[in-house]
Amino acid sequence: MTCFQGHFQQKKLDTKVIEPGLGPGPPTKTSSIELFASKVIAVNTEAEGLDDDGLKEEEEEIWSQSLCRGKEKVTKLHFYIQEVVGGPDQTAYDVAKSEITDSLHSKFGKVWLLDHLVTAGPEPESKKVGRVQGIVGLSDLHEMAFVMLINLVFTEGKFNGSTLSILGRNLWNDKVREIPVVGGTGVFRMARGYVITTTYSVDDPHTHGVLEYTVVVSHFDKEAMNLPDTCENKL
Repeated sequence: MTCFQGHFQQKKLDTKVIEPGLGPGPPTKTSSIELFASKVIAVNTEAEGLDDDGLKEEEEEIWSQSLCRGKEKVTKLHFYIQEVVGGPDQTAYDVAKSEITDSLHSKFGKVWLLDHLVTAGPEPESKKVGRVQGIVGLSDLHEMAFVMLINLVFTEGKFNGSTLSILGRNLWNDKVREIPVVGGTGVFRMARGYVITTTYSVDDPHTHGVLEYTVVVSHFDKEAMNLPDTCENKL
């Protein structure tokens, strides 16, 4: 396993199925295994014809070979999320709440959709590296705890076009919070790991907050092509 540190900081920016019985003549009996096989063949035939909008066969083959060889790498990322909940540049909106939300200190049942800017440094004008997009909701009746379903979408650098998916509980009143990373796309296919987050700052009107994120993920390295196969190419 290799380790790569990609700190997003201003000074260190380096991070047609033919069913049986449809032809001429009476229907014939077909086993479930034969039916399944016919569908698999049809799907595989369609997959071979992917156009430029789909995944290219060559890229898929490289990635699958890397998976078979079991080559992984660890990537560490560090960045800041600009959370704007009010004003003309607002990037989070509440879209729902329960009938008991206003009566509870925990605000249980309130839900937001968000699309926050991700930057290399804590200042809003620092280098833009992506967006955090998703849905969060307060899901604890007794304390302020968010359930988070968000995607980190990279828009710059070597990870441009790749994503990381974060899903878990975020206990807001804890100074340091940990949330699981459950998947990814592009460079981060089959990613797994964790986020450590803290609140870096909050302005006086409480409309703009800055969250500091450190993300550590393990994912397969498609560039590792010099190792022997460790899995068989069989159906």
